[in-house]
Amino acid sequence: MVTIGVSIAVPEPHGSLLRDKRAEFGDPMARTVPSHVTLVPPTEVADDRLDCLDAALQDAAAALPSFTMRLRGTGTFRPISPVVFVAVSQGISYTEMLAQRIRAKIDAPEPSFPFHPHVTVAQNLDDEALDRAYADLADFTADFTVAEFALYLDEGPSGWVPRRTYALRGAS
Repeated sequence: MVTIGVSIAVPEPHGSLLRDKRAEFGDPMARTVPSHVTLVPPTEVADDRLDCLDAALQDAAAALPSFTMRLRGTGTFRPISPVVFVAVSQGISYTEMLAQRIRAKIDAPEPSFPFHPHVTVAQNLDDEALDRAYADLADFTADFTVAEFALYLDEGPSGWVPRRTYALRGAS
């Protein structure tokens, strides 16, 4: 078995800035989890399914065009979950369609909670650190074109490593 995830990477320099901030807040996952918007959360699959997943992800990528994403401001899932995130404020509907299409193509389980596109910047920290993350990134903004998504593998201590990217090829 291997643990996969499918995500939109936050491009540089924004990805490094958010990773550095995550480390500054004290999040131990800062250096092993790239800055990203999750499309499919960590999911265990059999090793021999990776080739089938590859074809399914190529098919999903063919359906949607590139789109603009804007990250702006912060939000939190507290008190349900000790998470502070940077919000996706533009590109939400494309991200939701992409996530739904990918989940259907790879037969991934439905999320436990409603899908909410975001970039986690602090997780499982004390309230003081979560409050600082919420305040420090409240004015954060980043605009970029989403032209691809990636299949990541959980490599344990090395963290999440991209296995392959898939270019969005649908008609605009």
